[in-house]
Amino acid sequence: MELHQLRYLVAVADHGSFTAAAASLHVSQSGVSAQVAKLEHEVGHRLLDRSARSVRLTDAGSEILPHARAALACVSSIGAVADELAGVVRGSLRMGTVIGCTIPGYLAGFADFRRMHPGVRVSVIEDNSDRLIADLAAGLLDVALVAHTGPLPDGVDGWTLIREPLTAVVPNDHEWAGRTSVSCADLAETTVLSLPVGTGVRSALASTCAAEHVDVQPDVAAHSPDSILSLVELGSGVGVLTASMTARPGLVAVPVARSTRTMLSLATGAGPSAAARAMTGVLQARLS
Repeated sequence: MELHQLRYLVAVADHGSFTAAAASLHVSQSGVSAQVAKLEHEVGHRLLDRSARSVRLTDAGSEILPHARAALACVSSIGAVADELAGVVRGSLRMGTVIGCTIPGYLAGFADFRRMHPGVRVSVIEDNSDRLIADLAAGLLDVALVAHTGPLPDGVDGWTLIREPLTAVVPNDHEWAGRTSVSCADLAETTVLSLPVGTGVRSALASTCAAEHVDVQPDVAAHSPDSILSLVELGSGVGVLTASMTARPGLVAVPVARSTRTMLSLATGAGPSAAARAMTGVLQARLS
């Protein structure tokens, strides 16, 4: 029994035909068919039913397939461990970032990683933090920059970069510009511009106002902090963001009283791969 025979069996089971399996493996159809037949002879059972239009597993094939997958996974793991021992990082990495991420050092760290580990295929998605955290917990992402107000769920580990309260952003000639703080009651009486549900800022706003027994529903939810700041400049309302998002000439950030703090963390899922650990290390060095 040889590994490529198991690989061919799995491919036929997954694709439903010898033709499609051969195409996915970049080998000839006759080669796939011959090797699967050899495997059947060696185990003493027919593994595939070839009588129907699409090839199906026999009962024996259904029993053996999970073990074939496990054997291939073990071989892949051995290769990954060997690479790690040699200091070589390969494979793929699924990275998530909060929408509109403009943290100094993040892009530089990403570029550092690509130069240091060219053998890693990296895919990046932007989304709100609630979905990114859920994807980390489900194993759909390897590393993500996420904003949150409470502890991360079991199976997700985080390194906190920023921990800060909310501010109300107004033009420097606004009536609130000279104040030391504003309350949720103040926000309830004006037009509020903030980030969407599922972001750390929006969660902190909801938590802060719930503790004050005040209902504040933003009139405008924009994905980009820069869009909110531009709207504030144009007199469209009061922005609610964290202090690190608000640096812009002509605008003043006034603390929101008794604000829940929002955290920005670099997070990984359970049992991070060598590539995930390498990316985390590079970003930590740039973001420290």
